[in-house]
This record gives sequence, structure tokens and C-alpha cells, in this order.
Amino acid sequence: MAKQKRWLISAIAGCVLAALPLSAHHGTAASYDQKKTVTVKGVVTQFLWRNPHSALFLETKDENGKPGKYSVEMFSPGLAVKQGYSRNSFKVGDEVVLELHPSLVGEPVGECLGCKVLVNGKDPTKN
Repeated sequence: MAKQKRWLISAIAGCVLAALPLSAHHGTAASYDQKKTVTVKGVVTQFLWRNPHSALFLETKDENGKPGKYSVEMFSPGLAVKQGYSRNSFKVGDEVVLELHPSLVGEPVGECLGCKVLVNGKDPTKN
């Protein structure tokens, strides 16, 4: 009986530990306000086409015209291709408008996984 109990506890612990990396990666709800959408306008300074998520970096201006920076977490390249994006969808100097989920702590970062995107006034997925 004791041997079966130890085996069961070990099996459960193994399953829990195996699942930790999966849950740790998908934490966008812990970082971004999924109930709120904001519009961010800016000029692309860098676009990284990489795993696990692509990243878009913008130069922005607040409502008073004060310059700032904004970082955007996007789809992985594999998922981005399925959505119609490519590694050339965003180029330095492009003017972009994104409707995204902002940071929960008020930092100038957001999450754009399926959000509305315009690049130089056009939808980059409609080529």
C-alpha cells in the first residue's frame, strides 16, 4: 500500500512539474489588460521577427507632443504567417496604428495578438 501511494504521489508531482513550463510561457493575461484596448500610434524603430514572440518597437508622442517609446509583443513568426504577416510587414520608418491590450502596470508596452493594425494607412495582411 505504501509503495502504491508513493508511486501515485510521484506520478502526480511529475505531471505538475511537466506542465509548469507550458503555463509559464502563456502569461499575457498576467501582464496585459485583456479587458481594455488602447490605440497606439507611432513610427517603427525596430521589428524583431523571432520566437517565441515577434516584437515591435515604436517611437510615439503623447497627447502633449512629448516623445516616447512603446514596445509591442506580437505573434510568433509561425502564427504571424498564418495571420498574413511576413518578416517585411514592418520596416523602420513605417507609421503604424495599433489597437492593443496595454500593460497592467502602466508601462509603455502592449500585447497585439490578433489586434487591429495599420501600416502607413493600410492593413499589412491584405496584400
